Amino acid sequence: MPFTRVMFRFLASLLIAGLAVSVRAAELPAAFTSALEQAGIPLGHVAVRVQPLDAAEPLLSHNAEAALNPASVMKLVTSFAALNQLGPGYVWTTDVWADGTIEAGVLTGDLVIKGYGDPILTLERMWLLQRALRARGVQHIRGNLVLDTSHFDLPTLDSGAFDAEPLAMYNALPGALVANFNAVTLRLKPEGEQVRVTPDVALPGVALTSQLVLEDKAECNGGKDAIKPFFFSGEHPVLAISGRYARGCGEQTLSLNLFDAATTFDFIFRGLWGESGGTLSGTTVSGRAPTSEPLLKSASAPLTDALIRLNKFSNNLMTRNLLLTLGAEKYGAPATPEKGINAVTDALTQRGVSTRKLVLENGAGLSRIERISAAALSQLLHAAYRSPLFAEFESALPIVAIDGTLKKRFNGSVLAGNAHLKTGSLRDVSALAGYVVAASGQRFSFVMLVNHANARRSEAAQRALLEWVQAGGLPAPEGVAQ
Repeated sequence: MPFTRVMFRFLASLLIAGLAVSVRAAELPAAFTSALEQAGIPLGHVAVRVQPLDAAEPLLSHNAEAALNPASVMKLVTSFAALNQLGPGYVWTTDVWADGTIEAGVLTGDLVIKGYGDPILTLERMWLLQRALRARGVQHIRGNLVLDTSHFDLPTLDSGAFDAEPLAMYNALPGALVANFNAVTLRLKPEGEQVRVTPDVALPGVALTSQLVLEDKAECNGGKDAIKPFFFSGEHPVLAISGRYARGCGEQTLSLNLFDAATTFDFIFRGLWGESGGTLSGTTVSGRAPTSEPLLKSASAPLTDALIRLNKFSNNLMTRNLLLTLGAEKYGAPATPEKGINAVTDALTQRGVSTRKLVLENGAGLSRIERISAAALSQLLHAAYRSPLFAEFESALPIVAIDGTLKKRFNGSVLAGNAHLKTGSLRDVSALAGYVVAASGQRFSFVMLVNHANARRSEAAQRALLEWVQAGGLPAPEGVAQ
């Protein structure tokens, strides 16, 4: 073929592609494109897909095939796979063995605890587990505490690898035995001219020092943002809390991700056990559970309850444990990240959701490499809508201006109470995906992904597009802000 003809066809294809892009861009609501322009976000860094739930074609689609980072919106993918593979009634167990004899309230031998990845083993449930153990005749343990974490086979992980914030709760690492979301909670209270810092559960062997400077301010400006915790591990670990603390803040709590999951579990178990009058004379060691039936099996709340906490408050540790659970249940223990990723991919494929551009690392969105397209997320939302488990899926998502991560978003808008949306936010990423109920009663799926240095400035554009959808894809009525 002559060179000139090849060039003509090439230039023609570019022109057609450019026209297609401009046509799609022209269909975007003016208030939306204006808000993006004011935020300094180019359209090429934004993907949008809006589709009526009762229609086969989208109402609006822009850049929908691009593989973008969804941040915590990726939790929709893991949640969808879990509901389909495990079912809404799935529960995790934490099993306990008395490896010895029990007489007169004394266990002469080891207490063995095996975890299966329960992500919602809260302080309250730990207390109930110990209460059930005392009901079975164990008050004093003359032996070791043996922790079996073999249900998960995890590579060496660094809680500070993502953003150099190892103490942040969102960086808490997964584990087969996780108590209280791996949080060590401190209570901060002004007393005289100092700020007293007290852990909720005793931390034997850890030196705790308060270097907080108390300021006589009536308002709590800065709050916890002005507090700087430092943890020095080693043979003699030290937790130092420094920074400024306004007297007007009163008593507050600060939760930190200080230790690996097994260490935090040990502190919490021993702390609660001692508070109830129990004693545990031995050390804490890792080991394997006996092959006999456990003395006690503590079951979690069902998966539906876990998904509500996971999505409404965007809990990364819970999601990572859920991904690992999917792998163990489908391919057998021990769970590995690879098994979990394969299980999620398989669940999506079975429900007709494209995985061609899906990149998973931990399923929580706490990742620089995870990717999915707006088109695939839209497919997932529609597959969920057609599922008999749709009510469980939708009810786990934050409600605009009412609860979860959307409690303080879009307040005063017509959107309040009319959309269930999962949020996603990282440096250079802002995302929303879920369901919107229009004023007419018609329901839409909604996906908007922004990957740009100014992504955090996209809230006005999100609001403009959501209000356009809530109006049924029509211009907002006179007097309604766009």
